[in-house]
Amino acid sequence: MSDDITLVNDQSFKSEVADYKGFVLVDFWAEWCGPCKSLMPRIERLAKDKRGKIKICKFDIDEGTEVPGKYGIQSIPTLIIFQDGKEIARKIGAINSLSDWVDSEISQ
Repeated sequence: MSDDITLVNDQSFKSEVADYKGFVLVDFWAEWCGPCKSLMPRIERLAKDKRGKIKICKFDIDEGTEVPGKYGIQSIPTLIIFQDGKEIARKIGAINSLSDWVDSEISQ
């Protein structure tokens, strides 16, 4: 996994996402999820392309249930963009136009 991606869990979510000043994309995923695996190269490319503009995090739902429960994660992959700790956008599924979606959300 790319050094540009931060792994988060129930314990680190507050410091890495909720308390972060700026934009954060969190990819809720699981190792056994086919669509999650197909999305990974796009997430890695996005992390490199948007370095300094948006922090990219991955949350393995098998590693914790508190945060996914709090945000109502029922399907994976679910991508949520946070700004200063508040959810501003959400997509469910392995979307192809990931970079375009992120650009449209963080440029508003």
